[in-house]
This record gives sequence, C-alpha cells and structure tokens, in this order.
Amino acid sequence: MLRLILLALGTLLSLSAAAEPQLLRAEQAFRYTAVHEGGEVVVRWQAADGYYMYQDRFGFRSLDPAVSLGEPVMPAGLPYEDEFFGATTIHRGDFEIRVPMTGAPGDAPFPIEIRSQGCADIGVCLPPQTWQAEVASAAAAAPGPAAGTPGPAAERPRRSLLSFLTGNGAPGQQAFLPPQEAFKTRAWRDGERIVLEWDIAPGYYLYRDKFGVSADGVELPAGFPAGEIIHDETFGDVEVLFDSAATSVVPPQGVEALVARYQGCAKDGICYPPEKWTVTLAGLGAAPAGAAGATSRAGSAGNAISGAAAGQAPVSETDRLAALISDGSLPAVLGVFFGLGLLLAFTPCVLPMVPILSGLIVGQGAGLTTRRAFSLSAVFVLAMALTYTIAGVVVALLGYNLQAAFQHPAVLSGFAVVFLLLALAMFGFYELQVPASLQAKLINLSNRQRSGTWIGAGAMGVFSALIVGPCVAAPLAAALIVIGATGDPVRGGAALFALSMGMGAPLLAFGASAGKILPRAGAWMVHVNNLFGLLLLAVAVWMLERIVPPAVTLALWAGLLLLAAVFLGAVEPLKPDAGPGRRIAKGLGLMSLLYGAVLLVGAAAGGQSPWQPLSGLRAPAQGIAATATTREFKVIKTVADLERELRAAGAAGRTTLLDFYADWCVDCKRMERYTFPEPAVQAALGDTLLLKADVTANDDADRELMNRFNIFGPPATLFFGPDGDELRPYRLLGFVPAERFAQHVRTAQDSAGERP
Repeated sequence: MLRLILLALGTLLSLSAAAEPQLLRAEQAFRYTAVHEGGEVVVRWQAADGYYMYQDRFGFRSLDPAVSLGEPVMPAGLPYEDEFFGATTIHRGDFEIRVPMTGAPGDAPFPIEIRSQGCADIGVCLPPQTWQAEVASAAAAAPGPAAGTPGPAAERPRRSLLSFLTGNGAPGQQAFLPPQEAFKTRAWRDGERIVLEWDIAPGYYLYRDKFGVSADGVELPAGFPAGEIIHDETFGDVEVLFDSAATSVVPPQGVEALVARYQGCAKDGICYPPEKWTVTLAGLGAAPAGAAGATSRAGSAGNAISGAAAGQAPVSETDRLAALISDGSLPAVLGVFFGLGLLLAFTPCVLPMVPILSGLIVGQGAGLTTRRAFSLSAVFVLAMALTYTIAGVVVALLGYNLQAAFQHPAVLSGFAVVFLLLALAMFGFYELQVPASLQAKLINLSNRQRSGTWIGAGAMGVFSALIVGPCVAAPLAAALIVIGATGDPVRGGAALFALSMGMGAPLLAFGASAGKILPRAGAWMVHVNNLFGLLLLAVAVWMLERIVPPAVTLALWAGLLLLAAVFLGAVEPLKPDAGPGRRIAKGLGLMSLLYGAVLLVGAAAGGQSPWQPLSGLRAPAQGIAATATTREFKVIKTVADLERELRAAGAAGRTTLLDFYADWCVDCKRMERYTFPEPAVQAALGDTLLLKADVTANDDADRELMNRFNIFGPPATLFFGPDGDELRPYRLLGFVPAERFAQHVRTAQDSAGERP
C-alpha cells in the first residue's frame, strides 16, 4: 500500500516536471521570410537543428483580393516514416517554397496567410500554425535574418498552445522586456475604493480573462473595460487589452493587502508566466500625478459587476475555490477539497461506482478477508483518483476533455455490455476466469489470484473515472481553471487528487467493512451475488439512459424492477411459517413489481422520468404551470451564434441565460427534467432569453464555445445582462434544485438591473 501511495505522489511530481518548457516555440523553431519576385511568392524557411517540417502541411492563401496564389512548388524533401502520419516527406535546415501568383497587389507589401506544422526529433509534434505575413518585393525587402512572426499589430500571429505552455522560455532573436517593464503597475485610493492600473508597453497585451483580485483568499468583483478580440489557434477568440487596463475594488473591513493576478504576452510570440501583484493597503495614498484620467475608467470598471457594499459583493463558488487554490496554504487546500469530494461522492455522477466496486469485491467468493477487500478498494480508489487528476490536468492544459471523449455512444454501449456480462456472472450463468495458459504464466511469476485481481480493480477504477463521472462541479472547475491559468499543474493537480480521494473515501470505507459484513459461504452468498448482479445491471441501464430515448429508458428500468421482483419472490407463494425476513423480501418484491408495471405504462404513454413516469397521461395544466412548460431553449452551436443572440437580446433590453448541456451528462438531464420546467423557475426567468449550447459532440465548435468562458464541461449555467456581458459572480456549475435556482435567477436579474 505504501508503494501505491508513493506512486500517486510521484505522478503528481512528474506533472510539475512536465510543465517545464523543453522545446522551442514554433516561431523560433521554424523561421521564414516572404518576398515576391516577378510572378512568384518566395517563402524561405530556416528549420532549427533537431526540427523538421511536413511537406503536406504547408498552405498559402492571399489576403489581398487583387492577388491569387496557385499551387506551391515544393523543393525536394527527405522521405520519412512518421509514427503519426505514416510515409511522408519532410524538410530540414534551409529551404524555399515558390508559390505562383496572379494579379497585381493593391499595395506593396501585401498580406498572405501561411499554414505549417513541424516536429522535434525527440518525438514531440508542435500544433499546426497559422501566421499572417507581409510579402514585400525582393528589391524592397530589407536584408537580415528570417523572421518567424510578423511585426506590425495588424499582422499578429495566432498563438499556439505550445507558446502558452512555454511562455517563459528563452526569447529568440528579439530582446523582450521583463514583465515588470512590459506591464507597469500602480495603485492608489479613491475614497473607499482601491484603484489598480496597468500601463502596457507598446507591442504587448494582457488577457482580460486572466485578471483577478482577491483579499485573504476571497475573490473580489473587479470589472475591466472591453478589449480587442484576437483569434487563438487553440483557444479560439480571446479578449486582450492593449495600452492600459484599470479596475477598482472595495476591500472588506480589516483586510491588509490585495492580491491582483494577471498574465500577458508580446505580440511577437513570447508569453509571460502568470503574475501576482501584492498591494499593501497601509499607507496607500491618493491618485499620483498623471493617473486622474484612469480613475474614472477604473471606477466604472470596478462597478461593472455589482454595486454591493464592501464584503457583500457576490462571488461565484468556482472563483472562491480557485482563489483558495492559488492563494491558500496547501494543507488547507487539500483538506477543503477532500471534504468537497466527500460531498460529491453522494451525487448521481459518482454513486454508480459503488455497485462496480461491490461487484469486484463480492466476486472474490467465500475466501474474502477484510484485508483483501480493503486492498482491492484501495487499488480501485487510487486508480480512479490518479485518472481524475491526470485527465483534469490534460483538460486544463490542452483544452481536450478525455472524459467527454469516452462518452461516445459506442463506448457507453460497450461498457453497458461489459456490466451486463459481469451481472450474468453474478447470477451464476458462468464463471469469469483467466485463460489457462495465462494462469500458468502468472503462477510461475507470483500469486496469480492477487496480481490478476489487483490489475482488474485498477483497470476498473481507471475506466470508472473516465466513463461514470464526467459531469463538472464547482470544485473540479476551480482546479481546472487554476491549472489552465498558471500552466503549473502542481497545486491544481493536488487539489484534484484530494477531491478524488474524498470521492473515493466512502468506497474505501465500504471495502474495509465488506470483509466482515459479507457472508463467507452458504445460501446467503447466492442472494448477495444476485443483489450485486442487479446493481451491476442498474449501472448498465444508467449508462444507456444517456444515449437512448426516455421511453426506452423507462422500459429498461421497468425490466430491471420486474427482474428484482422475481428474485425477491414476489411471484412465489408465501409459506405460513415464513420468517420476518422472507415476508419483508416478499413485500419489497411486490413493491418492485408494481412500480415496474407503472414504469411500463409510463413508457407506453410517453413519460420522461422514472420519478414521474405517468406525467405523459397528465392533462395540460392551467395558468402559470401551463405557460412554464411551453417555453423552450433555443439551441446554439458556435461563438458567432451566441454573439448574434446576445446582440438581439440586448437590442430588446432582455437578459440571457446560457445552459451548457450534453446528452451524456447526468446532471444536465436532471436540470432539464427537475429544474428548468418548474413553474417557480419559469416565473423567475420572465422574459429572459433561454439559450442551450449542446456540446454532446465535443467537437471543435463546442470546445471553442466552452473555451470562450473557461468552461471545461457541462453542466454550466451562465447569465448575461442586457449589455451582453456575463454576470460572472452568478455562474452556476452542476445540478441546482429548482427552488434555489429560482432564487438565484432573481438575484442575478436584480444585479443586471432588470427587476425593480
């Protein structure tokens, strides 16, 4: 067991090492110049030592309507067998590509778009790059080294993920300012408010969504002026601020210092690590000379979210937890997130792990001991926790949700079949055994039974983490935000690991007690196996209900309940001398039989929910309830769809609600069935525009929309004021009951100024 714990800690430490920059950025590894000579555009490349470029990944497009580019003429390359793309052609060192052009540019130089991709010999491929370059005539082109990125502001390159991760790497040919000179800070008092200002050097910018101000670990509402939208190759459209930025906050009583967070980049490609600026309040004076013009900007920005009094401004739960991870002591962070994991352990996204682990333990048979049951549970929980941690770090750093990828209908159907087969084994149809040939090898190596079962428990823990619990809650999102914002997975990963261990603690407790409470032999063992066989079937149905129609789901639950009724003896006569246990089982069986029959009727009548199976037979209600259920969400797909709807809502003076939903998200369906249709919720929403972002496919458009708001997965509910800005303190993650959701909506609308 000690070795397993050391392995877990070692994995977390290895994540820290992985965050260190080991590669050149793309603009340093692959530098170029572009000129036009007669009827051709000549692009001369310089690939750094140890790097190469794919011939079939080049692309060139004119951005000048008066110029058209033809098929590029490639130089002779080197044949290469690539582990990703198979047989291909690559280029190393210095080479040039000639692109035929037709037409005359309206201006000289004229813009083109260049696409490329390359790899390092150490086996790491850089993301595809898209740059904009100015093509000057060969005669006018100034001599000098090749430039990997354009210079003027209109030609800012699209930054890649690698540039973000390795932003503190060594600069290229150009000398960059240190962050303290690129982003000069100053603070002063303006009445009760503290004004914070950043002077941004020319050629540099700050990310608007990376700003944050906290006091004693509590996030404070701090609005910032609107910035400029630039396109990022990996993260989509991001908003940045040039020249200057300012905000103002009202610190709570007794606070001695504020901590401001920010991150910025140079337009020529280098990105700085996230910075923290501690502002000591004692002795802080009035506005310095030359800062008066910024006071009004900061004051209005600081009031953009809320005008609540000091210490009473709302802060979203996610932001509070993110501030705790960033600024709190590590032991406190681990303790808080372990406790939050305990609470999440009893949600529908985690509870199905109980029968999965139960089936593993009960499947050991009569020889099960307490030590054996605990060790199996520990392996299962550690594997689950490590998988959650690693998957979370991958999501935050790469923007790709591994858990969402495992929610494909084919994957869910496959695992439903696996649990069906496990259930049949519990019912005694057959015995699961390791093949004889493999058994002999394992016997020669070590204790076959223990080794094989531990491997199985670990594998089931991994797949359970990926498939059973993909829904996002506030603690999980907070850890992902911190990892993504800092590029350092240690604190965020440690919080994720503590959260996962909290989620697994009840499972560990169950495993420790199972060796004592489960019978060793006799007829009772058959009944126990039957019980856990039914629970495994319930997990299979729970997985399938994400991808099948509601009526089919009701029918599946009905079949399970009818099967349970048979096992409980509901259809067998009760003997006069039957004991109380048999009579209780008979009563439970009859209840299961009746409820199963009700579910079958509900499925035939078009019911939606196992808890209200006969809702399809109910006559339409009158009054407010009738109008509540008729309001539907308008489905959107892209960032452009959202911006169009927000503009339309703003023109009509309406607030907007945006719900992130996926078919495979259990809490999303709970919100859809038990929260949104409720009359109190519909009444609170009033004239609010209801939008739904269906991210079931988890494709590029879905990820771009989620990245726009740093959403790592559903369910998430966002509120927007009539001005189109998100009311960030009122963001909700996870399932929220109807009554609390209705109150939250009213509070958000009060903040937006829509309600009297």
